[in-house]
Amino acid sequence: MRLNLAAVLAASTMMLASAPAMAEPVATDHHVHVHSPAILDFLPAYCSSLGRISACPEVFTRPLTVDDLLTDMDAAGVSRALLMSTAYLAESPMMVPARHDAPDLIRAANDFTVDLARRHPDRLSAFVSVNPLTPTALPEIARWADDPFAAGVKLHLTNSDVDLRDPDDVAALARVFRAAAAGEMTIMIHMRTRAEDYGAKDVGIFLDQVLPQAQGVPVMIAHSGGWGGLDDNTWAAMTAFAEALEEHPETSRSLSFDLAQVFDAETSEADLLRLVALMRRIGIDRFVAGSDWPFSGPLNAYLNNVFARLPLTPAEAELIRSARL
Repeated sequence: MRLNLAAVLAASTMMLASAPAMAEPVATDHHVHVHSPAILDFLPAYCSSLGRISACPEVFTRPLTVDDLLTDMDAAGVSRALLMSTAYLAESPMMVPARHDAPDLIRAANDFTVDLARRHPDRLSAFVSVNPLTPTALPEIARWADDPFAAGVKLHLTNSDVDLRDPDDVAALARVFRAAAAGEMTIMIHMRTRAEDYGAKDVGIFLDQVLPQAQGVPVMIAHSGGWGGLDDNTWAAMTAFAEALEEHPETSRSLSFDLAQVFDAETSEADLLRLVALMRRIGIDRFVAGSDWPFSGPLNAYLNNVFARLPLTPAEAELIRSARL
């Protein structure tokens, strides 16, 4: 069979023209972790504690270093990362019995994390962490408020067993937000709680009673309001955020959502379409890239390949890939 060379060349040109341009790598990973030596020593007892609500993933206990992180960032073309301290683990109620030296572990872990940012100021921004319900929280935030290498505060409501429907817990969380705001520290909050019906009610309480205490400092919602993945609770929380922001568009423009572990290579096309629809209702400009490294696995595969599965327009994808808080 003879081929029409002109037709083949024309078809090839059309295919190249319609192929998506190579995307730039994600500029900033807004959610990574490196355990301190103090926390690595603490983990065996913590992971075997009877207070644990689930087993510790193997990757969670690996003695990975900042060099491992930076090497992975280089391979993925990631320029900067927000490094979240895991100090809050030391005062988790899941640690049974509680450690008498937990406040010392908190301070040591936060010292370690901030020192990494001090050593790599062009690559890392450090977030100290606390359990917002303990007496350690406010003094620890105050300790870092004037340190230029402590960019923010990380809060993990699941691990700290914060109940957004308990007025006392909400008041404590609000005080922590005010303290972070006073120090002009960005807040990263893993706001999903242990409530089995977590969702719209919790989002409403957060928006009404907690977020205003941030007084305009940037607030990032980890995992877009869930704890990784897209289950009914995460859909409910994201939908509640979308409805609230549609009704009150004046809600703090400093509120953003990281996409760390919200979807992966196995997420269905239908769920990806549903996710993007909700992202557009909330505002694409409120979403930032994140991995939850090392849970993500290699950053290049996650940030530059898995992220490409999102059915975004080129302009939307570029907005997220270039975002930097």
